Amino acid sequence: MERKPYPSDITREEYESIRLLLESGKKKTRPREVDLYDVFCAVLYVLKNACTWRSLPHDLPRWDCLYKYFQYWGEKPSEHQPSLLEQALKNQVEQERERDGRAAKTTFGIVDAQSVKNADTAREKGYDTGKKVCGIKRHLTVDTNGLPHAIHVTTADVGGRQGALEMFSRHQAVLSEVLKVVVDGGYTGELFAQGVADILGTAVEVAQRNELHKFVVIPKGWVVERCFAWLEKCRRLWKNCERKLHTSLQFSLRQQKTRYARRHAGF
Repeated sequence: MERKPYPSDITREEYESIRLLLESGKKKTRPREVDLYDVFCAVLYVLKNACTWRSLPHDLPRWDCLYKYFQYWGEKPSEHQPSLLEQALKNQVEQERERDGRAAKTTFGIVDAQSVKNADTAREKGYDTGKKVCGIKRHLTVDTNGLPHAIHVTTADVGGRQGALEMFSRHQAVLSEVLKVVVDGGYTGELFAQGVADILGTAVEVAQRNELHKFVVIPKGWVVERCFAWLEKCRRLWKNCERKLHTSLQFSLRQQKTRYARRHAGF
């Protein structure tokens, strides 16, 4: 029986860009009882509407089946191998850059972090004394078009410089072609610059705010801020409701992957 369509659904055409990757992730020993398209759309329903797994509409697959797929797609085969969601996002970013006539890997990275408040259900948390936020922190590296090349989630008490270095270490292969990293004034310091040089072998440029006593956008920094704004289009990402940091990361990857799947399909 055909289910009711929801505003959070992607189209079958958009889903085609990731179908083969999701289907190849788990070998079948018997015919699959659920359509992976419906599974993916159900996770998007949770992400967009911030409902609990058990509150999903009854015409979608069972919540426990959906959650198992969500966990499986987010698992890393090993420390140095990406999960299926990370690989899907990587593929989309590379395709988007190649359609623009650019190299698959970026040579220019813009870095920033965003502190997000925790809900009472979250297990891992920290206190960001600068932003006065108790929760988690998302660290992000984008290129000049705002395409995400690395996402890392820590507790909010982890400083931006430390979190950025951890992100560079985890995504060293993806960022191997970067020649310059642009940051704001919060990342100033010789230790951070040396750490970036040791991990990526690249230089750090600090984009200074205008000296005028009024709000102005930091040059080049608006690109990564816009990416954070896109994340917040999903209610599940307004606050951190997840017990584990890994789950928070997978929801962020899912949102970014969906956005570029739609761009790939021409929507």
